[in-house]
Amino acid sequence: MTETNKAWKIGDDINTDEIISSEYYPRENLEELGQFALFDAYPDFAKNKRPGDVLIAGNNFGCGSSREYAPIALKHTRIKCIIAKSYARIFYRNAINIGLPIIISEEVYDAFNERDDIEVNLEKGISKNLTTGQDITTEPLPAFVMKIADSGGIVEYLKEHSFEELTR
Repeated sequence: MTETNKAWKIGDDINTDEIISSEYYPRENLEELGQFALFDAYPDFAKNKRPGDVLIAGNNFGCGSSREYAPIALKHTRIKCIIAKSYARIFYRNAINIGLPIIISEEVYDAFNERDDIEVNLEKGISKNLTTGQDITTEPLPAFVMKIADSGGIVEYLKEHSFEELTR
């Protein structure tokens, strides 16, 4: 039997300190941060998330400081993406810069319950609730954002492409 990915649902105004407490960084190995993501605010997620699962959040996700540790910690949980009603602007930019796919959608938040089975197609902008059979259409991730995510972040993307390629 194939395991499906689960939707993990969290509310509004989750700040960067709740995403990753300062007691868990700095660390030499940033991948270790994933085990502490949302640890204090959402212990079930920290203990039970699996690679490919999706975090669905309410409004103003990632508010607070501009620390990159918050999206880095979530990226290292190996979730597929985050879908939120809205994001704090600096968190949104930091997530793209490190290659963590993020989507804005009020409809997805309203269409999922905690741990519903989920399938997300980032390129087409379709989120399927496999538990209820409902499909929700969102804006697909722009091609350049997908390229950044596929490269592992903006720095890796820039290392892979020449200046001439980038300016065409």
